[in-house]
Amino acid sequence: MRQTALALRFTSLCLLFSLPLITSPAHAGAERELVDAINDFRAHPQGCRSRPGQRLAPLALKSSLALPVGYGGGLRERLKDSGYQAVSVRSIRVVGARDADEAFDLMQSEHCSALLDSQYADVGVSRSRGEWQVVLAQPVMSSQLNDTRSVGKTLLAQVNAARAKPRLCGRQRFAAARPLAWNPNLGAAAQGHSKAMAYGNYFAHRDPDGEMPADRARAAGYRGRQIGENIAAGQGSPSQAMAGWLASPGHCANLMNPMFTQVGAGFATQARSDEGVYWTMLFGAP
Repeated sequence: MRQTALALRFTSLCLLFSLPLITSPAHAGAERELVDAINDFRAHPQGCRSRPGQRLAPLALKSSLALPVGYGGGLRERLKDSGYQAVSVRSIRVVGARDADEAFDLMQSEHCSALLDSQYADVGVSRSRGEWQVVLAQPVMSSQLNDTRSVGKTLLAQVNAARAKPRLCGRQRFAAARPLAWNPNLGAAAQGHSKAMAYGNYFAHRDPDGEMPADRARAAGYRGRQIGENIAAGQGSPSQAMAGWLASPGHCANLMNPMFTQVGAGFATQARSDEGVYWTMLFGAP
């Protein structure tokens, strides 16, 4: 998955610095039985010579991963069409199993390593007579990305932790800077831009209406004279977004700039978009 980021800073002088499967109840019960067997195996792994006996978290059953048996085309694109954006994905098919027990025995025998792969978090199962299909996947969006308020607090804590010590941003050296205060208007503008990018499927500081970060901040009620913006896309957690910004000289400079005293941040997810998750951090100074 491509991870992308852009940094932009403005002053009041306009200076630029930087397809669900329909199954019968009987089939649905058999698919659940197969998932239960897989999760029991992950909790008590045995008989897999290529993997250590490490207890693994259970896989979550996702209907968006239950692709029709014999689907055509690219797996990632098909999942995206069904509303699931995957970082990693694998499909397993077995033929000739009459029930879930036989399907599991075949999978354990032939695909043991895949069943015990810790990178996967979700699973989907589909069946057509004696042919079974299991899709294992890791989503782009972390399961923790469900509370915008907590994510905002996390990003605030991380940016202030970064500002608490001297840092080299590319060739530019910054001294430790005072912590930023959360500004709800900047937060609303950041959240709005993240949602616009996610649902509009674009990635840019300038939105389709031609508005720039300062325009969005003013529209949200912010009256500060100076505005800066970092955006990113494709990162599955606040820590990943922050790490990407700190690794980029332009983003890092915005994060460390002592001119800024306030900040707001937001994110939005849309599985059918190109990147899946979009981040915005807006900096300001009264």
